[in-house]
Amino acid sequence: MATADASGPLGTVKEYPRATVAVVSVVGYALVIGTFAGVVPQSVFPSLTQGEVNLLSHAIAAVNTVTTVLLILGWRWIRAGEVRKHAAAMSGSFGLIMVFLVMYLAKVGGGPGEKHIVIRETAFLGAYAGAVELAYLAMLAIHIVLSVVTVPVVLYAIVLGWTHTPEELRTETPHKKIGRIAAGTWIVSLTLGVVTYVLLNWVYAYEFVRVAR
Repeated sequence: MATADASGPLGTVKEYPRATVAVVSVVGYALVIGTFAGVVPQSVFPSLTQGEVNLLSHAIAAVNTVTTVLLILGWRWIRAGEVRKHAAAMSGSFGLIMVFLVMYLAKVGGGPGEKHIVIRETAFLGAYAGAVELAYLAMLAIHIVLSVVTVPVVLYAIVLGWTHTPEELRTETPHKKIGRIAAGTWIVSLTLGVVTYVLLNWVYAYEFVRVAR
């Protein structure tokens, strides 16, 4: 990764990485919360049918699966000293997460009635359904919590990586420590998200109980 020009915008980001991460994190949280709360105008999002929402769910799972693979490869490559491959994998992972975010917001903001549901309970049907549902809810909860709390950590690792040379990262920044935490929690979060998707859509039958406002 190239060193930022000290006189340009990346130079400012390099000088104030934590402030940059804080601003971007707040904007991201506000966008997601605003979409769920209906504050972001409906006209911003495409109007989607239920079938298109379901298709987006499959696409999101596919993107998250590829992202997880890239993260694991990036982790292995840095341990093997292959810095360029590691940087490419991590940058690619971040790019895919941006794709995920666009699709996710479109799914929530443009889906039929999505923002008017207070509770959407999932009841699994079939053998061992009770135990599976408990496992599903536990994994989903961990996935959601990690998805929220890892945002600034991941952003910090990415900002450091994009604005410093490999030598600077090793000697002047906590990139190694932060990157290890970011990648580990990110991998766990994405893996649990994909597992819950598979359980919900491909392994067990289920029904939704919707409660409107």
